[in-house]
Amino acid sequence: MRTEALEYALPPELIAQSPVEPRSSSRLLVYDRSTAVTRHRRFADLLDELRADDLVVVNDTRVLPVRVRARRTSGGAVELLLLEPRANGEWDALARPYARLRVGETVAAGRVGFRLAERLGEGRVRVAPILDGALADALAEVGEMPLPPYIHQTLSDPGRYQTVYAADPGSAAAPTAGLHFTDQLWAELRARHEVVAITLGVGLDTFRPVLVDDLADHPVHTERYSVTPPAAEAITAAIARGSRVVAVGTTVVRVLETVWGEPAAPLEGRTRLLITPGHRFRAVGAMVTNFHLPRSTLLGLVMAFAGVEQTRALYRTAVAERYRFYSFGDASLIL
Repeated sequence: MRTEALEYALPPELIAQSPVEPRSSSRLLVYDRSTAVTRHRRFADLLDELRADDLVVVNDTRVLPVRVRARRTSGGAVELLLLEPRANGEWDALARPYARLRVGETVAAGRVGFRLAERLGEGRVRVAPILDGALADALAEVGEMPLPPYIHQTLSDPGRYQTVYAADPGSAAAPTAGLHFTDQLWAELRARHEVVAITLGVGLDTFRPVLVDDLADHPVHTERYSVTPPAAEAITAAIARGSRVVAVGTTVVRVLETVWGEPAAPLEGRTRLLITPGHRFRAVGAMVTNFHLPRSTLLGLVMAFAGVEQTRALYRTAVAERYRFYSFGDASLIL
């Protein structure tokens, strides 16, 4: 797929800078692939669009306050975005400014220091935390929620960049399709439908722009995922009986199409699956997702599921109807 196919025109004022209240009052653009019918609803109406036997799958990852503003010994400012821990306690991170940092130096943020252990290229580094106690406790003091760079407003409540069902800590970004659930809507969903959770730690590559001319040449780093045996049994049973599996978010789509793909993958591991038009979906039957950035792999994934021209038309409709875009924006439901 040529990367130019992932372009579209978006007025800057449609990029949502803050979430709506309540969460479920966000708009929902519904597209039925079988009839090509489009409906305009609210996210609170989601359950009315589902079938009684649908299985709903969510990503229960929890975002950590991993954006750290630190200082070099010279006094210069450094920003670290911790991406993923390693088995030895070190972290892969993004660093700014990257060019000035030297292997072996330590930057400090409050009571925690980070020693630069390795430069990994493309702004990425490996750092070793230096502190007494748990890093999670220190991050709660010195870290910030890692909002995307296109959000320029300060988030007064960090919990708004967290789903109401977040449980497994380890993401550098929120699985944003789930941000629209309120506690009440989440309870109603579980009362009316079978719901299971998988986990994918959202990392840098979910949002990295495509810089190559052909999407197939885009380098994809791996992201950790896990599916519990009970969740796997429920998903396998739903597929076998012909029930529709509804993925809440593109991260869920990637896990489902990895584990139930061809060839099948284990229930726990790392995925580098890049879904592009032409992909044969073996597990996902419907998808909830926000509106994604141009030249992103996420937009390519939506095009693979809904169709390239159909997705273009949906995005033109969303712009014309003044939907709100990106992480704090409105949602779509593709059936």
